[in-house]
Amino acid sequence: PVSSTQGTGLGEMLDALIALLPGEEDAGEQSEALRFAVTGKPNVGKSSLVNLLLREERVIVSDIPGTTRDAVDTAFTRDGRDYVIIDTAGMRRKSRIDDYSLERYSVIRALTAVRRADVAVLMIDAAEGVTDQDAKIAGYIEDEGKPVVIAINKWDLIDKDDHTMSEFTRRVYAALSFMTWAPILYISCKTGQRHQRLLPLICDVYEKARFRVPTGVLNDVIGDATAAVEPPSDKGRRLRIYYATQADVAPPTFVLFVNNAELMPVSYMRYLENYLRKTFDFTGTPIRISCRSRRGQIT
Repeated sequence: PVSSTQGTGLGEMLDALIALLPGEEDAGEQSEALRFAVTGKPNVGKSSLVNLLLREERVIVSDIPGTTRDAVDTAFTRDGRDYVIIDTAGMRRKSRIDDYSLERYSVIRALTAVRRADVAVLMIDAAEGVTDQDAKIAGYIEDEGKPVVIAINKWDLIDKDDHTMSEFTRRVYAALSFMTWAPILYISCKTGQRHQRLLPLICDVYEKARFRVPTGVLNDVIGDATAAVEPPSDKGRRLRIYYATQADVAPPTFVLFVNNAELMPVSYMRYLENYLRKTFDFTGTPIRISCRSRRGQIT
């Protein structure tokens, strides 16, 4: 019993509430859960996928765009591993969103959900293919440095032959040329086709994003790369890479110590990234490479 006007019993009520809160041990266990955000345009099947993975009708599914207004976190356990799945609002083009509408804040919440997730699942409608809005969402995920799985939904609606999947994959990577390292999974939330492969794939790209290359091995690989293709020169000055180290994970971040960072062109930086990807399996995760010259300049 409490009295809100006189404050009677409020202290006892707070004590009872605090007793129900998780302790430090429980909070630590919860923090170890793999968090992944399901993102994409409206009506690509995000909420349907969430219900399919949870094996229950946890979130509302509707053909009406904008049904999901906020990012909804749901914890679950599968095969002994803890997950938190985040169902996000569909993200339309900015020109179609009123600056003062509820949808604008729904999109902001969706972007925030991607930022706090460990992995992003980018859902694309197979019937529509990759649109400009899909590319913008993919670009945001890449900018945030998140590992990603591209899920092509409604694959059951596509007329297929022996080359349909390979041709569709080619078109996806052509439209998302900056994300050709992301794995693609063709699913159907309606029939359940291949959805059981999604969680193992999410775990795989999560681990790839946290892979750390031993410093000695990394420098051997960079040495092999520069031996295969000599670093470029500019006005008689040639780029020299003295040393390389991995500064961080999630995403894997590498720092190259060079004679002059200004001598490093984008094309050679891209070559080194591709060489690292060819040598180490960074499937599903972006990687970052920066240069530091003797003067301390970073590019």
